[in-house]
Amino acid sequence: MERSVHSTGRTSLPPPRPQPAPAPAPGRGVCMMSTSWRDKQDPNLINYIAAFLAANSYRLNFLLLSPDFIFNNGGLSVAFIFETSWDSENAAAVFARVNTLKRQFKNLYVVVAVPKVEQIESFNRSYFQYNMELGCPTFVPVNDPEMGFEKMLKIAHARGVCKQQDITSTMRNEREQAVQSMDAFLHVLTSIPGIDDHDATMLSQAIGSIEAIAKASVGFILENTDLSTDKAKTVVTFFRDPQYYLSPKIN
Repeated sequence: MERSVHSTGRTSLPPPRPQPAPAPAPGRGVCMMSTSWRDKQDPNLINYIAAFLAANSYRLNFLLLSPDFIFNNGGLSVAFIFETSWDSENAAAVFARVNTLKRQFKNLYVVVAVPKVEQIESFNRSYFQYNMELGCPTFVPVNDPEMGFEKMLKIAHARGVCKQQDITSTMRNEREQAVQSMDAFLHVLTSIPGIDDHDATMLSQAIGSIEAIAKASVGFILENTDLSTDKAKTVVTFFRDPQYYLSPKIN
């Protein structure tokens, strides 16, 4: 590293170089672009899309697709039709394609660039002329193609996050239910005189459900657990002798 010497005789270090920006989070998702859509676009737009995806840690693949784009985030696929410039003369073909794809893809959005007032008016007339159902699919008007692609990425990412949160919530609920079920299971078994938590856990792991334990023989319990003969006989008697399991007991 070079040093500079001032007239005072002191040696000073050059100012520190700016630190690079932190790397984006790894592997947010995958973007699949239709090759037929790509071939109709300005190369500058394709370069912009590729750079934008790379900056947001998305992998870009070019494939033969029915929609123009499919994003996959967190296990959820979201499809897009992307009209980069609205043309009223092409309206019939666009809406026919929308009607076809909305039957094939559960999560479908239509992004339409309408930079001019007359394009907005033409699009609105066509939307109602071709009897589109509000929100089925959702149309997203934008000012320009770059804004349109950014909107697509935000929609896909948001849907993926919601999906992931739903999965996490479901797993949490299932885990809580499993814990509650296990607690109830152990409560039933430990109500048998002489059976403690260790014995109940052993019966659960080795034999399974309450129904299976109720049908197990003394020999089967002894063979598959470390319960004593007296405890195994107590378990069998508890489930099979009404006079025993209906009589009051003190643990």
